[in-house]
Amino acid sequence: MYQKQIEQLVVLQMVDKEIVALESEIEQAPRELADLEQQLDSIRERVASVDERLDLLKQQQSKLDFEIEEDASRIKKSKNKLMMVANTKEYHAMMREMDSMEKLNRLREEEKVSVMEELERQREARKEADEEMVAVKTDYDAKKTSLDARLAEANKRLTGLVTQRNKAGKEVPPPILGRYEFIRSRMANPVIVPVQDTICQGCFIAIPPQTYNELQKGKQILSCPNCQRLIYWHEHKPEETEEVKAVAPKKAAAPAPAEAPESAEAAGETEE
Repeated sequence: MYQKQIEQLVVLQMVDKEIVALESEIEQAPRELADLEQQLDSIRERVASVDERLDLLKQQQSKLDFEIEEDASRIKKSKNKLMMVANTKEYHAMMREMDSMEKLNRLREEEKVSVMEELERQREARKEADEEMVAVKTDYDAKKTSLDARLAEANKRLTGLVTQRNKAGKEVPPPILGRYEFIRSRMANPVIVPVQDTICQGCFIAIPPQTYNELQKGKQILSCPNCQRLIYWHEHKPEETEEVKAVAPKKAAAPAPAEAPESAEAAGETEE
């Protein structure tokens, strides 16, 4: 019975570890889309700003075209009237007026060239924004499809793990299961760890010789006096049953020592 309890606690711990990972994935996944949505919003703002700039430039170009054409027409009329001028004073006055209009039109032409160059730059910026929008939108749609599939699979797996967790929990006496849940609520995994050569593999501190001797007898599940994790002798390691293999994680580096939970008392419940 002791060996079965160890096995179920280890299974329970593996299940809990995967549940935490899946819950984290389910929580994190939508953030990937949120980042892309922010990019899309940023591009839309740029497009709106460029469009506004384009409209202003087009209005400015139209105004310049109108003024240039209007003054060109006035200059032409003035030239036609120039031959009918009666005196030198009036002739020179008309020449000055024509010269002034021609200079003003030359300035307008220069301004129009600048406006057209800026229009070209803004059109290029609009084109780049459109291309970026298409790329981000394509990425968004692909991730959305992938995300929906991942979330569906994660939720399905999560449902199975919860069922497996409940099954494993029924194999463990309530006092020990309560102890497990108490420790788990106060520190990160692992909750139950082996002891090898008197060293707890949770906090990596030696346990007292008397505790180590009791642990080797394999009659009860004890707690580490230092970190309060549930402990078992490493030679009592659960066999690689199908149930254990189903949730066994990939081999990882040894966890760092953790602080003991508050008011934690060593567990020494015995299951006959």
